[in-house]
Amino acid sequence: MDESKQISALEGLAEVARLREQRHRGERLASIRVSPGAYLATASVLTFSSALLLRSDHNMWALICLAAAWLLVPLLAFSDRISFDGETLSRQGPIPFLIQLISGARTQLRVIDFEKVDTHAVRTLRRGGRVRYRYRTQILGRGTGFSFASGGRSYRQMVRLLFPLIQDEKLDLRTRELRDHLHDPKQLDPEIEKLHLASDEILDSANAKFKLGGANAPAGNQLDPIEAIDRERASQLRQLANRLRVSGRLREAGEAFRRALNVVPRDGWLIYEFARLLRSQASALGDARLLSRSRAALRLSELRAGNDARLLSVIGESFLECGEVERAQRTFQRAVEVGPERFRAHLGLADVALRTGKLAHVIHQYRDAARTSSDKALMSYARREADYYARLNDDDQYLASELRRISWLQHSLRIRRLAARVTNASILIALVGPYIEPDMGAIGWSLASSSLVAWISSLFLARILADRKKPSQAE
Repeated sequence: MDESKQISALEGLAEVARLREQRHRGERLASIRVSPGAYLATASVLTFSSALLLRSDHNMWALICLAAAWLLVPLLAFSDRISFDGETLSRQGPIPFLIQLISGARTQLRVIDFEKVDTHAVRTLRRGGRVRYRYRTQILGRGTGFSFASGGRSYRQMVRLLFPLIQDEKLDLRTRELRDHLHDPKQLDPEIEKLHLASDEILDSANAKFKLGGANAPAGNQLDPIEAIDRERASQLRQLANRLRVSGRLREAGEAFRRALNVVPRDGWLIYEFARLLRSQASALGDARLLSRSRAALRLSELRAGNDARLLSVIGESFLECGEVERAQRTFQRAVEVGPERFRAHLGLADVALRTGKLAHVIHQYRDAARTSSDKALMSYARREADYYARLNDDDQYLASELRRISWLQHSLRIRRLAARVTNASILIALVGPYIEPDMGAIGWSLASSSLVAWISSLFLARILADRKKPSQAE
């Protein structure tokens, strides 16, 4: 081992020791603000209320509502944070403190009690070959949930420290990708220059002409020293490609994948990751041809997977995302047959059975998932899901009540969306209408008030209906 590697290893050991020491002292390792959606909604309602109070000549109350909306609520939102001390995720701030005083329970969750970690991506900007993603992560376990969104260094810090401590079986596909590939965007340009990626002018033509699994694939498994060097470079290109894809630089990621696949065209994991890139490009550009290529790449990755149960499981999840239910079922079944890590595969088969309306199969797969896992949180989650669907399958009255709950939940969500649109349109009418017709302003404010009440009511109703109904003793 040379001196640079020794220094790097010592720095890593020092970092681990420092984190352990902080963990024992209960110090905060990472902190991020909670998703501000609830605070933004509260500020909007208070601002609208201040306008109504001002119209009714209650100037003092209008000023109080306006100050609360633009001074107090942002302060509460800024101080409401999710902290991680190495073992426990907890929510801290004035609002969580008040909740703790009222309920007597602190909002916290240990890492070993995590049951599900899901991440959703929203495109916020598209320019050329780059897409700006905003990620929103939700963590659930023991009836407690945490939600936080990307937006800077604090999110990357939380991902770097928290996600590696969570088992793969608890993470969805996008969360695993963030754990493995989320990187500071400012550090990507030096890596691009180091590996000499193609310029922007020829990237589009290079991607268009590239065919996966073409005639340039090397035959045989014998490698000379030059090919070994090429494989190391391909590994670097693959790492860079995934980092670029997660950062939204899809065109440059495609070039890096193309050059890596020219060296190792039969690597199942590399083909799978290239398929994920094609799906991201298809979604960003609205291109059905790219989506078809993504599905073809997934099928090729399945052929190259061999007996890699972990790869087969993630391929099955990707097939489900693409809507290929039958193909996903075959892939999950193959993962169950060839590998010991079968929890995610059983969950995938349960999802497939639920989509096809086979409740007995759903129960069977969740119970098998509980038996294959040694983690207490996962076992509890799988058994709870199995018991819930068993109740639905055995009790017609409970099934009817749950169908009604889901139907009411869907109606409340539709009402909320409609009420939000009507509120925005009514406010516009209230502001512009008096210049056209004097009575239109009053009509606009009245309609906006009614639709805002409907929006708030549907919001609380959806919160109530989101929880599954507990079966009563009579049932």
